[in-house]
Amino acid sequence: MVNNAVMTTARKLGAVALALIAAQIVVRAVLVIWGNFYWDDLILIGRASSYPILSWDYLGYSHDGHFMPAAFLVAGLTTVIAPVQWWLPALTLVVLQAVASLAVWRMIRIIAPRARGWALAALTFYLFVPMTVSAYVWWAAGLNTLPMQAAMAVVVGNAIVLVRDQPDAARSRRLMIGAVAAFVVALLFFEKSLFILPVAFVAGLLALRGSMRPQWHGEETDYRSSVLSQTFLRARTLWLTLAGVFVAWSALFLATSTATAGVHSFGQTAHLVWRSINDAIIPSLVGGPWVWDRWTPSPPMGFPSVWMIALGWIVLVVLIVVTSRAKRGAPLIWFCALLYAVGAQIPVMWNRSSTNTALELAQTMRYLPDTALVLTIALALIAAAPRDLGAHLADKPAPDPRLAYAGVVSCVLFAVSAMVATMSFGQSWRDDPTGDYLVTARASLAEMDGKTMFDQPVPLEVLLPVAHPNNMISHVFGRLRERPDFGNVTDDLKVLNPKGQLVAGAVSPQRTFEPSRGSCARPGIDEPTRLRLSGPLIDWQWTVGFSYCADRAGTVEIRLEGGDPVQVPVQAGLHAAYVQLDGRGTELRIRPVTPGLKLHTGDGRVGQPVMAELAP
Repeated sequence: MVNNAVMTTARKLGAVALALIAAQIVVRAVLVIWGNFYWDDLILIGRASSYPILSWDYLGYSHDGHFMPAAFLVAGLTTVIAPVQWWLPALTLVVLQAVASLAVWRMIRIIAPRARGWALAALTFYLFVPMTVSAYVWWAAGLNTLPMQAAMAVVVGNAIVLVRDQPDAARSRRLMIGAVAAFVVALLFFEKSLFILPVAFVAGLLALRGSMRPQWHGEETDYRSSVLSQTFLRARTLWLTLAGVFVAWSALFLATSTATAGVHSFGQTAHLVWRSINDAIIPSLVGGPWVWDRWTPSPPMGFPSVWMIALGWIVLVVLIVVTSRAKRGAPLIWFCALLYAVGAQIPVMWNRSSTNTALELAQTMRYLPDTALVLTIALALIAAAPRDLGAHLADKPAPDPRLAYAGVVSCVLFAVSAMVATMSFGQSWRDDPTGDYLVTARASLAEMDGKTMFDQPVPLEVLLPVAHPNNMISHVFGRLRERPDFGNVTDDLKVLNPKGQLVAGAVSPQRTFEPSRGSCARPGIDEPTRLRLSGPLIDWQWTVGFSYCADRAGTVEIRLEGGDPVQVPVQAGLHAAYVQLDGRGTELRIRPVTPGLKLHTGDGRVGQPVMAELAP
């Protein structure tokens, strides 16, 4: 009878947990439907279009200081399968979130197997806290942090079973292999996953500490030292293996990463860390912030009200005081969790701490998903802790119905508040021109399939020039099956306008040149000729546009001083040609390559490709 009642309760608890996870997945699916590619996503796509996806140049690239070969591999495979199509990246985000959420629920049940309301409260916090949202919808960030969250939950859960429950040899081996594999996979996606090892060890120590009977005065064994040694000894194979992976991966990361490059500031780091705590973590504890704003092309930033920040601090203090009085070991659990919340921000903010970095960067909250999970672990550990110094986990008195009711109301209020914040974020996130531009540009480039088109950057609102060359359409759309050939010679200049529509192009008149000698009836260029420009050119890539008359089909060679010559096919009769070439100087050099070919050029321009409607 008792066993049946326990199993029934467990099934009901599991059903509620799965319902909560399903609700989260629905919300997250809506968010990705509202979203699209953004910034680093296009850089990943651009590199996948420029390198073989199994090459080290692609997989081992240090992207903005990150070493993430598995994330690059997923991005590369996705780009090959469905180039510049959002549905597949969106699906990867939803699937990864589902895996992470299920892993977190498994971890919570391992940590606090007898807790019911507390377990669901911890799960509700993880599933809906706004700290995890901004890194989720951004594909490049989600590929980093979602595997880390899933792996942290797996490693922490397995480690606690090994340390606290001491399973038999066969199960211990399975748990160890699973934890090590999860750790390695997470590192392949994100170097910050190195934090999993200390988090797992501390979680194992705290779980063991909460399950062991404390020593009384006069007994010889020192309680704290025995817990520390037992935490290591009971899972020493796991800790030593994870430590070996930690050291090897750290060495590889330091050898390949550019994370420490650039100018950094201790003062700016401190300001960013405080802003991350006060304006991001604290309001998240009450489901905030409710207001998000976006300065395109930046991601949305949360702007919590003063009352929400104040309420967040009050809730944190109340939770610490109440749980510390009710649960043995709660103060230490809170100390470790808050230490991580602060400490984990320091290396991230240090890498972003140039004097030009806006403090609002910390309010994007994209560096906080792992902090949300660590706080979830803390709530689960507190749930599992005995109520007083002499009680064991199984001896807890029946909960006060009024406290249970208050807990349910608090969870509901938190979830509602978090939904307000999430929907506000989603509306801000969808206010971005990138998705519409990519869809339109993909259709426009299909119209040029088999033809030649000059390369050009995407609009500034989509990707800034600092991402060059990955901001060029040849990189963003390089894997499309129906697209033009990106070359340096064409007789029909077309460009994409800021909306991605294909329009007639022209050459801006930075410099001009006059017609060559002769006429169409008597072409004068039959040997190397120099056409004087209206002014000097700096060393750059220039586009030359001119009309010509040729007496036969053939090839001519055009070059600027200091640049490589470009061979241009010409047709008999009156036509136009557009050529991109590097160089500098005050004259354009042209010579027929085909024997007997004669050519006459009309007025010409040297400048940059622009929309014809904007050309003077």
